[in-house]
Parts: sequence; structure tokens; C-alpha cells
Amino acid sequence: MSDPLSRLAAAHGVATGYRTDRGRPVDVPRDTLVAVLAACGVDASTPAAAEAALAAHRAERAHRLVPPCVVVQGSRGPRPKLPTGTRAEVLCADGRTRGLDEPLPVGSHTLSVERDGRHDAAVLLVAPERPARAPYAWGLLVQLYFLLSRRSWGMGDLGDLAELVSWTGRDLGADFVQLGPLHAMEPGPLPDPSPYRPSSRRFPDPMHVRVEAVPEFARLAEGPLARVRRLADRAASLNSAVLAGESLIRREEVRELKHLALREVYGVPRSPGREAAFAAYVAREGRDLTDFATWCALAEVHGPAWRSWPAALRDPRSTVVADARRVLSGAVDFHRWLAWITDEQLAGAQRAAREAGMRVGLVHDLAVGVAPEGADAWALQDCLAEGMSVGAPPDDFNPSGQDWGQPPWRPDALAAKGYRPFARLLRAGLRHSGALRVDHVMGLFRLWWVPEGRPPSDGTYVRYDGAAMLAVLGAEAEAAGAFVIGEDLGTVEPEVREELAARGVLGTAVQRFEYEGGSEGRVGPLPPEQWREHCLATLTTHDLPTTAAWLSGEHVDLRASLGLLTRPPEVEKAEAVGERDGWIAELERLGLLPDPAGEVAALHAYLGLTPARMIGVWLPDTTGDRRPQNLPGTAGIHPNWCLPIADGRGRPVSLEELSEAPLLRHLAGAYARRPQAHRVTDEERHVKPGSS
Repeated sequence: MSDPLSRLAAAHGVATGYRTDRGRPVDVPRDTLVAVLAACGVDASTPAAAEAALAAHRAERAHRLVPPCVVVQGSRGPRPKLPTGTRAEVLCADGRTRGLDEPLPVGSHTLSVERDGRHDAAVLLVAPERPARAPYAWGLLVQLYFLLSRRSWGMGDLGDLAELVSWTGRDLGADFVQLGPLHAMEPGPLPDPSPYRPSSRRFPDPMHVRVEAVPEFARLAEGPLARVRRLADRAASLNSAVLAGESLIRREEVRELKHLALREVYGVPRSPGREAAFAAYVAREGRDLTDFATWCALAEVHGPAWRSWPAALRDPRSTVVADARRVLSGAVDFHRWLAWITDEQLAGAQRAAREAGMRVGLVHDLAVGVAPEGADAWALQDCLAEGMSVGAPPDDFNPSGQDWGQPPWRPDALAAKGYRPFARLLRAGLRHSGALRVDHVMGLFRLWWVPEGRPPSDGTYVRYDGAAMLAVLGAEAEAAGAFVIGEDLGTVEPEVREELAARGVLGTAVQRFEYEGGSEGRVGPLPPEQWREHCLATLTTHDLPTTAAWLSGEHVDLRASLGLLTRPPEVEKAEAVGERDGWIAELERLGLLPDPAGEVAALHAYLGLTPARMIGVWLPDTTGDRRPQNLPGTAGIHPNWCLPIADGRGRPVSLEELSEAPLLRHLAGAYARRPQAHRVTDEERHVKPGSS
């Protein structure tokens, strides 16, 4: 690392090389380094420019009395070492000024220092001293859209969710329901309906609303009510077609029908109490909500691709945008109201979960990023890296790597803003939940950046201040009375898992990835007693084959039919059979097979032998569903994110029928008998997850 470009990249946390999931070293192309540095506002286009940028970076660091961001673990944790003769004070978030050596509240504060007439300031983040720990619990893993009831409008909604948590909490003893992201999607056509590529992560999508549950619905006048009933009839036809197996979930049509119906409901005058509640919500959400609603209103006029809008409208702080907001004030208010009623129903679902006895309740999912043309990318563009996309390097499951089409945070911009945009994002996800799942949690430490127009294999890792990101995450979780689950699958640095565990963040363990020797060795199934305790354990995820398909091997046939195999089919099939047979042998060794309830039940019994704090049951596994909800890299050739939950023959299963699913009841009974099921930890005596 003797050349200027490599030294400059290292100074800005940009990796010049990395190791694959199998341990093979790879060098990063030099033009990738130049492009990534440019996205961070650093000119490295020539050796001379790189030398100048490196000199400027070193001079700026040497001039500071204190780093831009300081992290303290606990209110009395070790303080930063300052030069002799330096005076320091802390302006806390509560408005009080304290000395640096005094006990400090958890949260984000401002550290001011002075020495020899020089002044400097830094963000001071105080992390919780005692992170919240998860209870020993079991629950369901669900994508809300696939959970249709007879009352749905063509896809599962928040009314269905409230029903699910009520009966699974009371009747089955489940403690949580983990959801896929409910973030706001882009308006208009959805060529990629993935909930992991939203327009905004800060607000939920109103297409999840149960229209009839909005209080003003009951006071619709005769004319508007007739119009809403006609829309509901069209929605009922959509719903019936999906449940009859005659149609995929057509969320664009569902969203349009609900949008039209909710416009009618919006026109009903609100009572004084309801008006006050709406005003309080708008005041609480502040500029974030105003920006989001403004983008929605502008998108209705100019289209959802904000980079194609008139130039003055691309800057959310421009006077032209302020003028447009006034002109479109009715539309802006409507979109604020949509966010409010969705938030209300989310609160109602969490309340229903807690009333049903769930110790955790809802577990919301925070996607790793947002669509580049969406609301958040517009409002937060000064914090995001232009011309870059988040992805993943090549690995066994995705040999070409992945490009998720989402702009990453700029580490320097986040630090300059005191991590407040990140904190507000977390606050939104934690508000009505007992826990928050953070997708690709390794991204708190580093993300794989892919320059625009390059293949994912030409990307590189960019490092973030992991201590600062974890401090913000811990502070927001503590304030919400919740805990955090990190999705840490794939290529993960060993020290990252150690740090996450130390900060109380659970990992994720998926049965078919758990081997002795890890990803590189893969000697055989990892014995259950060797699994991590601090994790959510499961058999599969939304991105993997269902357990029934994995056991039968038909997931290989599906990938072959779509042209996704990188090796001859017979090789892939032989490997799949060997993997499955290894697990079957392990189940037999442990005396878990034969099992009258079948191999899926035996695999769940295996999970029950692990020390995992939480066990998640992928709901389609309980009905024998053989179809993957998402097959990465197949947009347009596979019905990703459009399938209702179904049985082994592909027949859709309604929410009403789920209550009679024999395997679900069998698993509930088995997990209720798990020794850890009734164990109360010291952490649980101090923390009450899911309070709302």
C-alpha cells in the first residue's frame, strides 16, 4: 500500500482488497477505488490529485482537537483522552450542560472542547451500558402480503395481521411475528415488487391498511359509501381469484383500489379528538413527514423518478419546492393522513399482540436501502453516495455477486449530521414493535459498493464507524423498550459477530448454512449444542427454498428451468442430495427420525435442541408450500413477492384455514415443551420488549 491511491483509499475506509466467503484473496480494480472515492467527495482521478487529497485529509485530522465522533459505552464509561489543558463540556440532548466526567444519559450529545484559544466540537454518542436481551421464544416468520383472509382486498393487510397475532398468541403460545418490510413503495407500476427496495424506509405503505378499520369509514355519506362499496366489490373479486389459485397477488391493482377508497374516507370530517390526534402525529414526525408527503404529491404530478423532474424540484430545500408544497397542499395533507392511519393500524396490531400474551409481538424488518428514485433518496440525497449501489460480492449462492440498486449512506455525511438521519430511521422501525430485524446488519460496519455501470464483482467494501452505528442502534432500541435481531448471513468478519453479540444484537442462524468448519470447511451439520445462543434460528428464509422443496430437491429443478445453474444439473442435484442426506443422517443420529409428523417436524425438533434464544417458523413451511417467495436474480421470469401462502399442491391457504394447519399446531406444542420456553433471564427482569 505504498502508492497514493491505496493510502488515500485506506484513509477513507475504502478496501483495496478483500477475501471471499471461501477465504480467497481478491484485489479491487483501481478504477473502482477512484469511482468510490469520488462518490465520497474525494478526487483521486490522478496520482497528483490523490496525493493532494491525502495531504488535505491528514491536515484536517491533525488540526482537530477531538475526532468528529466520540462513542462512550455506558453513562460512566471511559472518556476520550484529550490533550493536557483542554477544557470540555457536553451539551446533552435534554438541553442540559454537563461536564465530560459526569454521568451522561444514553443518546446523542454535543461535545465542545477548547485549548489555547482553539475550539472544536464533536458528536458524543452514549451507548446503553446494559443492552436489552431477547427472551427465549418462538414465533412466525411472515410476509404480510401472502397472508390473505376472506376479508382482504387481494393481499394480506394490517387487519389480517391483528387477527394472526391474536389467535397465535392466545391459542398457540407464539411470542412474536416477524414481518417482511412494510415500507412505503414507489407509486405506479412495480416491475420489481420487492419490499426490500422501497421508496421510503421512514414510513409504512398505506396499501397495508384495512380500509373498513379506519374510524371515519363508519361515517361515510351515502354517495361516497356507495363508491367505496363498488371498489370493495372489485377488491373482493381480486381476493377470490388469488385464493382460488387463479391469479397471483396483483398489488398494483390492490393499491389503486385502496387509494381511491381512502380518498373517499379522507373526505369525512374528523371529530375534534381525531383531528387533535392527527395534528399530534404531524407535529411528532416533523420535517421527515413533510418531505415524504411532498415527494408523494410531486410524484403524482411529475412521475416517480425525481431525477427526471424539473431541476429546481430535485432539491427538497429549494424555494421552488416550498412553493409547490403550498400549491399542492391538499395532496400533501392527504399523504400525511395516509401515513397516520397506517401508523395507527400498526399500533393496533402491536397492541393486539401484547394483549394476546405475546412477550415480543411484532418484529419489523428494516431493509438495507431504498430505491434511487424514491422519496428517501430525494429527501436524504446529501447523505447518500451518488452513482453507487449497495450489493454483495460473489459467493457460493450468488457466484456473480449482487447489485441491489440502492444508494448507500456516505459515512462522512452521516458523521457530519451526528447520525441523526440513521437514528430517525431506526425510531420509525422500532415505534410499534418489540424487536427490529436489521437486514444485512454487517452494513453497520461495511457495505459492498458497486459503481454504476459495473458488475457487482467490480465493487469494494466501504467501512463505516461501527461503534457509532451500534451506539445509535442501541440507544434507539433502549428508548423503544425493544431489542435488535441482525441478519448476518453471508460473508461476515468474525469480529463483527463478536461486537454485535456484545452489544446485545442477536444474529440469524439458518439450518442449511450451519456446518462444522463454517462456510469454508463444511465438514457436516453443526451439532445443535454448538449453535449460537444469541440468535434467531430458523430452517429457511424468504430468499431460500421452502423446507419441503429443499427436502425433495425440486429447488434445483426450478433453478434449472430458469437457466440459473452454473454447473451441470446432475452435479447440482448430486450436491443437493448429499446436503439433504447429511442432515437426515444427523436427525437419525439424534433420534429425531423417524417422526410421525414428518421430516419438517424433525428438523424443527432439531432447532429445539439448540440454545438459540429465538426460533422462527417460516409460515409456508407449516402448510407444505413448495414455492419460494423470492428467487434472487429472477425479476421478470419468476413470480417473486406475488405468491399467496399455499399447501403442498400449490392450493392457496387462507388465514381462516391456517388455524387448522396440523403441522403448525404440532410445532407450537413442541416449542411450548422446549426447556428454555419457560426460562426468565436476568435481562428480561429488567427489560420489557414490545411495550407500546
